[in-house]
Amino acid sequence: MKVYLRAFEPDDYKRINAWRKDEEFYRLVGGPKRFVSSERDRKWVEEKISSGENEIYLAICLHETHELIGYLSLSAIDYRNSRADWSGIVIGERAYRGHGYASQAIYLMLEYAFDELDLERVSGMWLDDHKISTFVGQMLGFRQEGVLRSYVYKGGRRHDMIVMSMLKEDFRALKARYAAHR
Repeated sequence: MKVYLRAFEPDDYKRINAWRKDEEFYRLVGGPKRFVSSERDRKWVEEKISSGENEIYLAICLHETHELIGYLSLSAIDYRNSRADWSGIVIGERAYRGHGYASQAIYLMLEYAFDELDLERVSGMWLDDHKISTFVGQMLGFRQEGVLRSYVYKGGRRHDMIVMSMLKEDFRALKARYAAHR
């Protein structure tokens, strides 16, 4: 693996705020464009650092340099029903998009969710226009469950969101594929 996951650190807000100034960043995420001050991002990162057990934000870093290149999260973690929502992934540094870092980070997050948290199900939503992201999800073993029609307003029009999930048994198959290629 070329990346690893770690907890957010207080100074991570500086990098995250810089990414928000990149127009491409907003094309890739499900939400609308926002103008966010560095102070607001500082408070947001502090909030994520101290959030409870129902939400986990993880920084994506390069093994070689320890550089922060993105983040991902699990939210609505429900230990009783053994499920969580994957809230998406951001590869904020343009130079690292399209090189497989996101797939590796998602795998590590799923490994944490299924092997450490012992969850049975992880579900997520993909913006209908983001075909590459949807493809990556399917390649990793997520299965489409449905479409939330006209769910997001972005870029002057309504967008559907594709709902997909992965069960622990799906992850076991993915893990076996990863082990075979090592």
